[in-house]
Amino acid sequence: MTQLIKARQGIITPEVERLAKVEGLTPDELCEKVAKGRVVILKNNQRKNSVAVAIGEGLRTKVNANIGTSPDCVDFSDELHKIEVAVAAGADAIMELSIGGDVDAFHRLVLDKFTLPIGSVPTYQTGMESIEKHGSVVGMTVEDMFEMIERQAKRGIDFMAIHSALNMSIVERLKNQGRVMDIVSRGGSFLTGWMFHNEQDNPLYTQFDRVLEICKKYDVVLSIGDAIRPGCIEDSLDRAQVQGLIVAGELVQRSLEAGVQVMVEGPGHVPLDQIPATILLQKQLCHHVPYYILGNLATDIAAGYDHISGAIGATTAAIAGADFICYVTPAEHLRLPTAEDVHAGVIATRIATHCADLVTGVKGAREWDLAMGRARKELDWEKQMELSIDPPTARRIRAERNEEGAEACSMCGGFCAVKLVGEYLGKTGGSC
Repeated sequence: MTQLIKARQGIITPEVERLAKVEGLTPDELCEKVAKGRVVILKNNQRKNSVAVAIGEGLRTKVNANIGTSPDCVDFSDELHKIEVAVAAGADAIMELSIGGDVDAFHRLVLDKFTLPIGSVPTYQTGMESIEKHGSVVGMTVEDMFEMIERQAKRGIDFMAIHSALNMSIVERLKNQGRVMDIVSRGGSFLTGWMFHNEQDNPLYTQFDRVLEICKKYDVVLSIGDAIRPGCIEDSLDRAQVQGLIVAGELVQRSLEAGVQVMVEGPGHVPLDQIPATILLQKQLCHHVPYYILGNLATDIAAGYDHISGAIGATTAAIAGADFICYVTPAEHLRLPTAEDVHAGVIATRIATHCADLVTGVKGAREWDLAMGRARKELDWEKQMELSIDPPTARRIRAERNEEGAEACSMCGGFCAVKLVGEYLGKTGGSC
């Protein structure tokens, strides 16, 4: 049985028991959220060494890091290093998106080596193998698509982005209305090309029950991929995007009825004033299941700094109700990210989600900031380093222009305002 079916029967699973403590809830409270579909638990029932993660309403906003090879850059040792960097930086989950090299072997290695949830997009590997077998992506067969979903689920993948909320009607609307960026989803582009070439509708939509059967069998969390997401600010909340969201809502209902854990993927490029409306629309249309978004990227002009644009949007989105944020790195739109880019992306996104958790009242968020404030007041530099979201970077910067053991920092030195006022008030001084 899936976590969803067990929760509906009032069964408190070991995962719910443990995660309730992690999230500051009672097991009954968390079980009720899972039963309603408002929380998903990422843990494929084939994985024995993994640690489950809960995503959804009222919980700490979680952060995902994408990694994976490209046809031009196939270095699995580098991708393993990136996962290690992402984990060390505090990522809650990894999406493995390789489209070059022996993906099967790499998946097995990643699932064996790491304990956090691992996600995938099966259509990517299907497309790769179709080029080898049939000469093109559009040559993949319907059975190829479903065999790959089953293969990855059986292997232990915890959550899958499957682009079922894309059909010919949506593509025709997109074509007729016109867009600046058309389709920017890789999986969406594969399937759009397949539909036109084969003159058939998307099998992942028309045979959605087969998707559900596989996800239910392995308790894979279905992430309904946003194949029609806007690729630039100008395309945000256009008719095609909204139609795709309506279809996603219908598929969510079918998923919940089947006892399959489900979340919905979202944009993408969204101006700040439209983010709350985008989140509200998804929650209303999609039965309040968890919302998994990229960014949101609040501007299109931040090439080289898209982790900052994404963090700005992510804070607004998480305050509005987004539950799971995929990081954006400085390399977004430019190249395959390096390990340094991965670190920057995870940290920027964690800062963003924590800022939102402060506002939404997630348990433990304000206590963390309060502890930092007190450490600064007490000039406790080691405590400040420990409480920093990125202690190694904080320590490095502190050491660069401060003598070892210095009471204040080199910004103000002997004129540290907190220290001076603390002395006047008869209280322990603090850092700048």
